[in-house]
Amino acid sequence: MDEKNSQVIPLLPLRGVIVYPNMVIHLDVGRDKSIKALEKAMVDNSMILLCTQTDVNVETPNEEDMYGLGTVAKIRQMLKLPNGTIRVLVEGMYRAKVLGYLENDEYTEVSAEQLDDKVDNESELDALVRGVLDQFEQYVNLSRKVSSETYASVADIDEPGRLADVVCSHLSIKMKDKQEILETIDVNKRLERLLDLLSSECEVLRLEKKISQRVKKQMEKTQKEYYLREQLRAIQKELGEKEGRSGEVQELREQLEEIDLPETVKEKIEKEINRLEKTPNASAESGVIRNYIEWMLSLPWLNNTEDDLDMEKAEQILDEDHYGLEKPKERVLEYLAVQKLVQKLKGPILCFVGPPGVGKTSLGRSIAKSLGREFVRISLGGVRDEAEIRGHRRTYVGALPGRIIQGMKSAGSNNPVFLLDEIDKMAMDFRGDPASALLEVLDPEQNTTFSDHFIEHPFDLSNVMFITTANAVHNIPRPLLDRMEVLYISGYTELEKQQIGQRYLFPKQKEKHGLSEEQLHMNDDTLLKLIREYTREAGVRNLEQQLASVSRKSAKEIVSDSKIKEIVVDETKLVEYLGSSKYRYGLAEKENQIGSVTGLAWTEVGGDTLNIEIAILPGTGKLTLTGQLGDVMKESAQAAFSYTRAKVDDLGLDKDFQEKHDIHIHIPEGAIPKDGPSAGITIATALVSALTERAVSKEVAMTGEITLRGRVLPIGGLKEKTLAAHRAGIKTVLFPKQNEKDLEDIPDSVKQSLTFVPVDHMDEVLQHALVQ
Repeated sequence: MDEKNSQVIPLLPLRGVIVYPNMVIHLDVGRDKSIKALEKAMVDNSMILLCTQTDVNVETPNEEDMYGLGTVAKIRQMLKLPNGTIRVLVEGMYRAKVLGYLENDEYTEVSAEQLDDKVDNESELDALVRGVLDQFEQYVNLSRKVSSETYASVADIDEPGRLADVVCSHLSIKMKDKQEILETIDVNKRLERLLDLLSSECEVLRLEKKISQRVKKQMEKTQKEYYLREQLRAIQKELGEKEGRSGEVQELREQLEEIDLPETVKEKIEKEINRLEKTPNASAESGVIRNYIEWMLSLPWLNNTEDDLDMEKAEQILDEDHYGLEKPKERVLEYLAVQKLVQKLKGPILCFVGPPGVGKTSLGRSIAKSLGREFVRISLGGVRDEAEIRGHRRTYVGALPGRIIQGMKSAGSNNPVFLLDEIDKMAMDFRGDPASALLEVLDPEQNTTFSDHFIEHPFDLSNVMFITTANAVHNIPRPLLDRMEVLYISGYTELEKQQIGQRYLFPKQKEKHGLSEEQLHMNDDTLLKLIREYTREAGVRNLEQQLASVSRKSAKEIVSDSKIKEIVVDETKLVEYLGSSKYRYGLAEKENQIGSVTGLAWTEVGGDTLNIEIAILPGTGKLTLTGQLGDVMKESAQAAFSYTRAKVDDLGLDKDFQEKHDIHIHIPEGAIPKDGPSAGITIATALVSALTERAVSKEVAMTGEITLRGRVLPIGGLKEKTLAAHRAGIKTVLFPKQNEKDLEDIPDSVKQSLTFVPVDHMDEVLQHALVQ
């Protein structure tokens, strides 16, 4: 290396730009080292070496991050901008090769050698120059980025080396190609390489123009989306890729070969693919056929998951996820046992009936987990269109399969646990009856060949384990109910709620709110107060909301005060967090009352207590009923009134008492509608109490229907009503004798707290309810 031509010069690293000799350009400089390099150059001779980075993302480049050849430029002008950067005008002077980097902490300084252009063969220079100018002219004509004035100024350049540099600076090519031109000292080779680059760029531009023209012919009757689609097709054609209908059909046939399908389904799909092949691409029917084929290919006709028949493991999973719920758990284990013995069992249809928040939906999820099956859930609440279940005919615009087939597709197997939520909330209108459409789905004898209007081919649902949920049975159509095995999930006792709160809900809420086990505690007594005085429900949803509120307020307290490491929620803290008690725990009446009786009701949200009051007023025998009563309860009131009139002698009343008095029956429970045949003996007891002025025991609650002769008829929901009495602090429950068989369903902890008195006649009711 010739050391005489070397010079020490500041280096300015460039990002994304290459400067050639004789090129004048503005550069914006912002890096500290770069600014100091400029200042050094201005102090010396205004000369600086411009080298480009190999990677534009490197903020502080080293020797290995820089190209080894650049351009020495003269600084013509410097201007400081308001944002702190410097705009500098430079003019490229000559090429220079970096010999070595010098140690300098303030700016980058290098030793560089000047490189002059070389010419090997002058005779071919003219030919190369003409070729470059010819190709550049074509490039200018094809490209919109370079103006014709630029070509005119380039054509006037006499020096071949400079011509190559200027032309290259106007090309939209890769940075490494531009650097290659800069590094080529031999002018002949530089022009040859430039000619290759120009030819390649012109070919690409011609291809782009060809594609653009092909697409432009069809632009008048289409929108932008169609234009993009056609452009993609044109590109695919130039690349030689499969395009159009033939490629699509071939792809569908390949999918059909790969998937294991029943022979009849395979034949049907093949037939539809042949139809698609013959249908014009622009036809609306082609989209319908293609959509149908894709649905048929995506369904799990033969795919199934293997059942995990480990009884102990299944029982462990069910016990870990849910406290109590013995009957549903036992039913699942029975199913597993039979499946293990017979290997093939048609999926049962279970119906979990119970108030909100008792864990019906989550139990379904746990069953799927214990069986090792996929889980699918669809909500039927508010569904009133038969097509939601069976799907639409393919002739409809935007037709889709029904929710059953959609659920099977999302499951990916033909034996999932399929949960149909809120089956009692379906409606019916002019669009059909979805409940009737479900008859085929939920009938083990029929669902082997379930027919969806969209699929139009029988689909086997017999391997599916269907689970339905409902709040009340009476809203489910009878034919549909007959196909299901009903499992009642009643409300929880206080003890069960306490266990669920401590084991599941509170730990879950603490984790959800970023609290560790050590940071927040609540003892059993406080939790019991929370259950009794801040919630009134059969399930545990409201309890979980209150525990979430406690966790939120505790989290705020811990974050606000760094000294607090642990919070113990006692009864005082509970009142601070949740305010004063929302519900009064204890007897419905504090004292024995005349004309006021505590009744028990069974609603869709569990059991509840009803206070029935009767007032005797001077009048003409008018019977007034208030309190949002349903038709059945009005009939109960009329029956109770007739019974009382028939027993005037036994009760010591005037025979014509009804002619001198008006009777007002009221059930003061807000605006909640009340219905159901279980308030007859309650109303009769309140009426007798008011007429005879004998008080009713505050510790007694009752349920039962009455006949005109005073017999007590059986009722439903005894367990739920009993739990409501237990929550209210009642001591004695009067119930129909025919319901004695239902006592075995009531938890032992409730039986120990309550006295159960079976009654067969109204005389027995009055004997136990009225205070002597």
